[in-house]
Amino acid sequence: MPFIEPISDDDATGAVAEMYEADLAEDGFVANLTRAFSHAPEVMDAWGGLIVSIKERMDPRRYELATVAAAEQLRCSYCMLAHGTELASKFYDEESVVRIVSDRTAAGLDDIDVAVMDLAAKVAANAASVTQEDVDRLKSLGLTDSEIFDVAAAAAARAFVTKVVDGLGFQPDSAFAELAPELREVLVVGRPIADA
Repeated sequence: MPFIEPISDDDATGAVAEMYEADLAEDGFVANLTRAFSHAPEVMDAWGGLIVSIKERMDPRRYELATVAAAEQLRCSYCMLAHGTELASKFYDEESVVRIVSDRTAAGLDDIDVAVMDLAAKVAANAASVTQEDVDRLKSLGLTDSEIFDVAAAAAARAFVTKVVDGLGFQPDSAFAELAPELREVLVVGRPIADA
């Protein structure tokens, strides 16, 4: 149970009702993430705009890898489940995602992917600990300053939503319980999946 009471389906009007209806149309249920922002739909809209602007600048697979690395450091099961599932459905198979999350250095990723994930994880864990050497590592692998910015921005944006959702006690949606056990186990790093 979340620590605050989200706006109920019956009481949802205006922008909140639109958010709920969009979830129902896309997923068949209203996501707990959406409910977490039900008292401030304008904030969710602004955050969504930020995410879109970051994603449009990045290779989609790189964005998901950076996001998973950041979410793991932030111990956000919700984000790990959502983005780990995205990796498994669009870019890798489930076993590969399990390997990537378990040990990215031994998962068959190239040096750029590992370095991107390392930077995203470091930004999420303690941004003040990032050094020139961390950035130079990515530059030596061919990333531009703009691409390195994107990795840091993806990790920073993940921190915002993680702190809201976890800070208010919203659990990952019960639909995630349907994932394969091995994948589900490696992606649940914080709050447990909600009961059905």
